[in-house]
Amino acid sequence: MITALRLGNLTKEWLIGFGFITISGLALSRYNAHLGWPYYACLTAASGQIAWQIYATGLSNRADCNRKFVSNKWFGALIFSGILFGRLSS
Repeated sequence: MITALRLGNLTKEWLIGFGFITISGLALSRYNAHLGWPYYACLTAASGQIAWQIYATGLSNRADCNRKFVSNKWFGALIFSGILFGRLSS
């Protein structure tokens, strides 16, 4: 909520940028860690989850923002799964 207040009408644009940086960093991590292809499949799903969060969140609705924040556990689970399965396949 603090981020939304500080960034005002540009909140979603900033979140898109932060999401892009996050996904790019995670893709680079895959390269450096020599993970197998399942990592990219899970990273793609995690990218979709972040995109859904950004576009579906009603920034003026505190309860909706909280629900989207809590849904970040699925982002973490997807990345963890990608690391696990990517390591097993390499």
